[in-house]
Amino acid sequence: MLKNKGIAFKLSFLILMSSTLIFVFIFWYNYRFSHQVIVKYIEENARNLAQSTVNRLDIVPRTVEKVPKNLAYSLEAASYSGGELMDVLRSLVENNPEIYGGAIAFEPYAYDRNALCFAPYFYTSKGKMEFAYLGDESSKYFYMDWYQIPKELNQPVWTEPYYGEGGGNMLMSTYSVPFYRTVLGKRKLMGVVTADISLSWLQANVASIKIAQTGYGFLISKNGTFVTHPDTGLIMNETIFSVAEARGDMRLRQVGREMISGKSGFVPFNSLHTGKKCWMVYAPLSSNGWSLAVLFPQGELMADVARLNRTVIYLGLIGFLLLLVVIVLIARSITRPLSALANATESIAAGNLDIELPPIKSLDEVGKLTHSFGDMKSSLKQYIEELTETTAAKERIESELKIAHDIQMGMLPKIFPAFPNRKEFDIYATIVPARDVGGDLYDFFFLDEDHLCFTVGDVSGKGVPASLFMAITQTLVKTKATKGLTSATVLSRVNEDLSLDNPSLMFVTLFLGILNIRTGELEYCNGGHNPPYIIRASGDPETVETTDGMALGVMEDFHYKSKKVVLRKGDTIFLYSDGVTEAMNEKDELFTEERLEKELKLQRDKPIRELIKGIMDKLRTFSKGAPQSDDITMMSLNFYGE
Repeated sequence: MLKNKGIAFKLSFLILMSSTLIFVFIFWYNYRFSHQVIVKYIEENARNLAQSTVNRLDIVPRTVEKVPKNLAYSLEAASYSGGELMDVLRSLVENNPEIYGGAIAFEPYAYDRNALCFAPYFYTSKGKMEFAYLGDESSKYFYMDWYQIPKELNQPVWTEPYYGEGGGNMLMSTYSVPFYRTVLGKRKLMGVVTADISLSWLQANVASIKIAQTGYGFLISKNGTFVTHPDTGLIMNETIFSVAEARGDMRLRQVGREMISGKSGFVPFNSLHTGKKCWMVYAPLSSNGWSLAVLFPQGELMADVARLNRTVIYLGLIGFLLLLVVIVLIARSITRPLSALANATESIAAGNLDIELPPIKSLDEVGKLTHSFGDMKSSLKQYIEELTETTAAKERIESELKIAHDIQMGMLPKIFPAFPNRKEFDIYATIVPARDVGGDLYDFFFLDEDHLCFTVGDVSGKGVPASLFMAITQTLVKTKATKGLTSATVLSRVNEDLSLDNPSLMFVTLFLGILNIRTGELEYCNGGHNPPYIIRASGDPETVETTDGMALGVMEDFHYKSKKVVLRKGDTIFLYSDGVTEAMNEKDELFTEERLEKELKLQRDKPIRELIKGIMDKLRTFSKGAPQSDDITMMSLNFYGE
C-alpha cells in the first residue's frame, strides 16, 4: 500500500499526479480554445455560404416577380380585348424562360357578364407552348389558394410548392399578383395574374451543396414542408414539424419555428439523413419566406483537431516519463516531512484551504495528524462552499421575485382617481397576489372619447408562470382592443393568439366590457369569468347575464358572443376574481357568492373605494389568519352619466 512506501515513491507519485492534472488542464484548455476557434470559423463560413446560396436562390423568384407585377399594372391602366390578352400572356411565357406557365384569372363575371369564369393559361410542355382555359363548373379557380390568398391579403404572394400537371409531374410554385380597377369611384378587384416556376433548378442548386463527406443542404417552405432534401421520401410528404413530432424532438420543433418565422441561426443539430452530430446554419429566402439549412458534420470537420490532440497526448506521456526520473532523484534527498506539514498547517490557518498536505508516511502520530488536518480542511471547505452557494441562491431568488412583483404591479393601473377630468364615471380597482407574483389581472383604458374598455381576469395556476401569462394576456387585450370592435371580437382575437402557441396549456378567464360613458350602454363579453354584479341606484345587486364564453387559450376557433346592458345614473358595476368567493377560513369554509352579495347590499351606498375596502376587510376577518390560497382582485365602476 502507498502508506508503506518510501518518501521518494510517495513524492514522485504525488508530483506526477499533480503534473498530470496540470497537463490535463492545459490539454483541456487548449482543446476547448482550439475547438471554439474552429467552431467560430465554421460558423462564419457557414453563414457566408448560406447567405450566398440564399442570394443565388433569390435571383430567379425576384426576376419572375417583376413580370406578373408589370402585367398587373398594365391591366389596371388599360383594357385589352380577348385576342390582345392572349398575345400578351403568350409573350409573357415565351420571353421569360424562367416561367413555366402564366394565367390571367378574372373575378366571376368581371371579364364577361355572361361568363362566370375567364382565365386563359399558357404553359410549356416538352418544349412546346400549350394553352388552356382554367375553371369549369366542377373546378372553379377563384376558390384556389393561388387566387384566394392574394385576394384576401390584397398583395402579391408565392404559393406553397406543389406538383403541377402539364409537361409531366414537376415541383412548382406560383406567384400571384392581384390587379384592380376603379369602378364608380371605388377600387375593385378584377382578377389575379400568375406566373408558375419549376423548382427543379432550385433543387439542383441545393443538392449541389456538399460539406466534407456527409454535409448537405435542404430547403423548407414557409409552412415547414420539405422542398429539397437528400432523403427524397421527405420532399412534399413531410414537414419539419411532423418529423419532430415523430421523433419526439422538441429542439427540432423549436428550430422549425425559427426557420418559418424568417430568422437566421447557427445551432447544434443531428442530421435527419445520417443521424450524426452536425452544426446547422439556416437563413430565410427574402422572396418567398422559405428557409435554407446547411449541415456541417462535426466529426469530419474536427478530424484534424482530434489528430493533433492525439499527438499532444503522446508527447505528454514521453515528457512524464522523463519527469518521473528527475523527481525520483530529487525525492531521495527529502527527509523532513514534519517541516512540510508545519508549512501546510500554517497555510490552512491563514485561510488557504486549497493547500496540498504532505503525503502520509505511516500511521504514527504524524500520519494521523496529517490525516485529521486533511479531513478538517475538506469538511471546512465544503461547508463554506455550500453555505456561500445556499446564501447566494436564496438572495438571488428573493431579489428576482421582488423585481418580478414590482414589474407585474407596475403593469396595472394603480393611480386613483384614474381619470380626474372625467365626471361621467369613477373607477377603482385593487389586487392582492397570493404569492410574490400572481396570475390575476385588471385594466381599463379609453378606446375613444366616449368608450371605456375595462377587464378583469384570472390565469390558471399560480406564481411566475401565471404572471407571465397574465402579462401576455394584458398586452394582447390592449393591442387588439381598438375603436369600433365589439368585446366579442376582441376576446376572439386574443383567444386565437393565446391558443396558437400554448405548449403549457394555460388558460385565462376574462371579462371585458366597453362602456359608453355618455349613454351608459355597456357592451360586454365574458370568457369563463365570474359574472359581475350591477348595484342599481335603488335595489339589490343583480348578476350580469352570462354570454356563455369559454376561457381564453383553450380552443383557438371558439366563437365568442357579446351582450348589452344599460347602466343608469348612480348604478355601480362590481367585478371580481374567484379569489374573493373562494377565500377560506381555518375551517376550510369558502366565503361564497352569498356572503359577497350580502356585503354588496350592506355597503352599496358607500363610495367605490370604500366599497372595495369594506369587502377586503370582511375577507380578512373571515379568513382569521388562514393563508391566502388565491389571488384576490376587485374592480368597481360607478356611472354618473353626463
